[in-house]
Amino acid sequence: MAQTSFYEPLSYLDSSFLALETRTTHMHVASVVLFEAGPLTKEDGGIDIQRIRDHIEAKLQYIPRYRQRLSFVPYNRAPVWIDDDAFSFEYHVRHTSLPRPGNDVQLKALAGRIVSQQLDRSKPLWELWIVEGLEEGKFAIIAKIHHCMIDGISGVDLTTILLNVVPTEEIEEKQQWEPRAAPSPAELAVSELARSTRKRIDDVTSITETARSGIEKIGTTAAKLSAAADSLRSGWLSQSTETPLNPDIGPNRRFDWTEMPLQDVKHIKNALGGTVNDVVLAISAGAIRHFLEVERGFSTDGIEFRVMAPVSVRKADQKGSLGNQVAMWLVHLPVDEPDPVKRLHALAAETQHLKESNQALGAATLVDLSSGTPLPLLSIANRLASSAIRPFNMTVTNVPGPQFPMYLIGSKMLANYPIVPLWAHHGVGLALFSYDGRLLWGVHADYDTIADTEAFIGSIHHSFKLLTNAADAAS
Repeated sequence: MAQTSFYEPLSYLDSSFLALETRTTHMHVASVVLFEAGPLTKEDGGIDIQRIRDHIEAKLQYIPRYRQRLSFVPYNRAPVWIDDDAFSFEYHVRHTSLPRPGNDVQLKALAGRIVSQQLDRSKPLWELWIVEGLEEGKFAIIAKIHHCMIDGISGVDLTTILLNVVPTEEIEEKQQWEPRAAPSPAELAVSELARSTRKRIDDVTSITETARSGIEKIGTTAAKLSAAADSLRSGWLSQSTETPLNPDIGPNRRFDWTEMPLQDVKHIKNALGGTVNDVVLAISAGAIRHFLEVERGFSTDGIEFRVMAPVSVRKADQKGSLGNQVAMWLVHLPVDEPDPVKRLHALAAETQHLKESNQALGAATLVDLSSGTPLPLLSIANRLASSAIRPFNMTVTNVPGPQFPMYLIGSKMLANYPIVPLWAHHGVGLALFSYDGRLLWGVHADYDTIADTEAFIGSIHHSFKLLTNAADAAS
């Protein structure tokens, strides 16, 4: 019996992250994860790399996307996933070492170099670098995964697959894997033509059913269109102010990190109002204001500074699935406001409006409305949106994580510092991950735009201190 061929089309949103990628804009997400070596320490002081590899390879049975690569429909170059019949686990899980005793500065430099290189599109779009040689008996894993495979929330789900809530020495048995046959170019073309035809028929049927079903579905559609209109009016079609953080960027990157107690962030929220995410945005606004004015001599008076804040629209039954289930908020940061409390209150009011106007639904609706766009046109549109118009100045993404220790086999995870991609003309991006009582910040910067990342980190803590002092006074 002939083996049935397998392929899976990428969603419109996942395809857009491929279309956005250029020589200078890398569309992979990444993270630097620190561990106590603990039971993975060998007698010679090194790390038991083979046990880590065996553990990761055994877990691949739960994440089949990690053994799939891209292929393209011949007539329109639409991307699809197929099983990689030449998959090499050793290629994707790499081992390196810092000169002993390696410190955080060296690890940050290594992470910057790794994320400066784009992933090879002829192979599955991920890499894991196991880094030993760190001081104080630590090791690190630098993970790099293309954004077309993963968003922040599904990334947390993957963490729960690779990590455990208790230390254990057990490693699952590796399962035999056989790649499914890929369709030939002709088979793929015919199959996708048939699929697109079926979709058009389904769309017509859906319209007919909506017309028959009456007011309820029409009301739902009207709500989606209203939310989409609100989303567009929030600033997606206008240009934000150009600042020293928004020059032409190159391909090279720097990475830095910092952290703060989550309890202190919640103290600000409880004393001054808003949510934890509002406080994160307020700290970011104060940091940007301080950095621009003090470190760059740039006046923030009257500037229109916006950030793109991804919001998860992942449903409960999609937990653990790969691909992107996010929509985008466009948030106006009041960096021209000198009072830190007023900045927080302004942001709390804005995010409340974004929730009430359901702009996450609006942004998701705009993605749905665009889902039939041919890939070449999509590529042009995405590049125009990210360069010519530049509706936002940077990305700020905040992903909640577990508030208890996690373990890789028997080694405790100490920290997970996330790295968000930089869009065209974005010299810096902020990604946050909360873990075990701490808020962990990852600062990803264009190599030439922000050579002084430590100054930007200092601005984050300056802003945090202003809000902490205000919260102490209020309480």
